[in-house]
Amino acid sequence: MRRLAVYHEERLLLDGVRLAERPWQRMRGLLFRPCPDERGGLLIQPCNSVHMFGMRYALDVLFLDREGRVLRAVTGLRPWRAAWAPRAHAALELAPGSIERLGIEGGMRLTWREVA
Repeated sequence: MRRLAVYHEERLLLDGVRLAERPWQRMRGLLFRPCPDERGGLLIQPCNSVHMFGMRYALDVLFLDREGRVLRAVTGLRPWRAAWAPRAHAALELAPGSIERLGIEGGMRLTWREVA
């Protein structure tokens, strides 16, 4: 999987995000993987819903439109739950507490670039 850095305006928020864009990568998500650290996450695209079936830890999830605008922010999504945003194009799964720690709010526009 490709590694990305995520920004708000020009401020670096995360530099260890993995991109899941192939069907198998999107379907597996973070299942059987460790919880992302405070600088990491998983960007799943296309994606407008996530499930936590089989997961062992909670996640924060951001649903983004095609321009990277935050449509919905879900904090502390627990195992065996699901969340969705019908108009979303992507979901960014983060360690619990990341949304608050990074100061992310609805309507913010996030951008990302590949990291070598």
